Amino acid sequence: MLRYAAHFLTRGSVIAIPTDTFYGLAADPFNLAAVDEIYHVKGRPETRALPILVNSIDQAILLSREAPRNFLRLAQAFWPGALTLVVNAAHGIPLKVTAGTGRIALRWPKSEVVGGLIDEFDGPVTGTSANVSGFPSCASAAQVMKQLGSRLPLVLDAGQTGATLASTIVELNGDTWRIGREGAIPVAEIEKALK
Repeated sequence: MLRYAAHFLTRGSVIAIPTDTFYGLAADPFNLAAVDEIYHVKGRPETRALPILVNSIDQAILLSREAPRNFLRLAQAFWPGALTLVVNAAHGIPLKVTAGTGRIALRWPKSEVVGGLIDEFDGPVTGTSANVSGFPSCASAAQVMKQLGSRLPLVLDAGQTGATLASTIVELNGDTWRIGREGAIPVAEIEKALK
């Protein structure tokens, strides 16, 4: 099934996949037509950088430019899990993926489906939420089908994700950090990991 799904990514399609929080839209972040298709599927131009899903810390480091010390501390403490780290993007990352900001949002979800798909595809995938812009995030394939079914060639159904909160976003700049969004991981736990 994951090999089948990876073929869609190789062909430049956008598919919906379950993560450990909500369902996400997976595409090849280095295929600009596929990245355009994400904006089309969601129904608006994204002004934020597209989150990228990885399945190892090494893979994340390759996508970032000089990952700050706090990046490793947080990644080792919370990955795989519901933590998104925003860092400077490596030079090879398309501007469209960073929304022109030069920054990249990275996450290693605690999900066998995502990990296996990245292995089959042999590279990271996008992981923006699978929903119509302005509508709630989807915790089941049925919700994805209701919002986006007609716009997607494939929805990987792993039932309910069981999530009620999105990932926590931490923005890292050199030695400084700030919370971009409090989600599944409480801010107190982030502070403790960075002490």
